[in-house]
Amino acid sequence: MKYTITGEIAQRVRVEVEPGQFLWASKGSLVAYSDQIDWRLKVPGGLGGTARRMLSGEGLALNHISTPAADQYVVLAANEPGHVTPWDLADGAVLTTRGSFLAAWGPDVDISVTVARRAGAALFGGAGLFLQRISGAGTVLIHGSGDFEELRLEPGEKVLVSSGNLAAFSDSVDYDVQGVGGCRKIFFSGEGLFMTRLVGPGRVLLQTLKRRFGKSKARTQ
Repeated sequence: MKYTITGEIAQRVRVEVEPGQFLWASKGSLVAYSDQIDWRLKVPGGLGGTARRMLSGEGLALNHISTPAADQYVVLAANEPGHVTPWDLADGAVLTTRGSFLAAWGPDVDISVTVARRAGAALFGGAGLFLQRISGAGTVLIHGSGDFEELRLEPGEKVLVSSGNLAAFSDSVDYDVQGVGGCRKIFFSGEGLFMTRLVGPGRVLLQTLKRRFGKSKARTQ
């Protein structure tokens, strides 16, 4: 499936869709589409993961987009300033934090919701207990608020990330929290009690603008 990412301050994506192809897109991401595009709300993977999806903050359903006609297209955006980057699932599954998933497609894409592996990360990591996991074969589009900072962590390599700046990371990356330490840091740094600790190997996408998880970025359709 061909796609083009354009824009500077708030990027959008034009995806070319042909008969027999389909893609998943986050709710509220539709900007425009050609007249033969068919889209509807569907729950990825059926009803088995309904409860987890509701708790993940991503919503119960996603937009399922297809077409019966040739030469059709859809334009997608995240409705907030930021950039979009692709993630090739040939490099492994990706975990997206709330609001970072924009779209995915491919012959064998599986979209589910997984539980954070460590209790500390679930309670204090900023991304919550449930994370959206996309695996299989295909392409995922990740949205980051502001600009992206991409890291490639070696096995055992660690990085500390401020809560709200984590957009997405490889399933192979260990995700936990670490206290900032010291009363001055806790009360006056603006970073809170904990930083997110990531341990490689794997790819990490950071966003330069903190995402406040209490607010939804999606437009209401």
